[in-house]
Amino acid sequence: MPYHRNTELPESVKAHLPLHAQDIYRSAFNNAWQEYDRPETRRAGSREATAHKVAWAAVKRRYEKVGEGWQPKH
Repeated sequence: MPYHRNTELPESVKAHLPLHAQDIYRSAFNNAWQEYDRPETRRAGSREATAHKVAWAAVKRRYEKVGEGWQPKH
């Protein structure tokens, strides 16, 4: 279930991340969705859960949570 547009992302992502971070999330999710298509390529969990974990990790490399929002890291 790759995401074609940011508007298709889960509400928890759209409601909290700035647009650039949403782009990062979508791209990382889609790449992980393709990369971890076979169960033997994942440590544990479903394909979707793995892709969401990878996407959040990608966002956290470039952004940090400050209070209730996300800010680019300096």
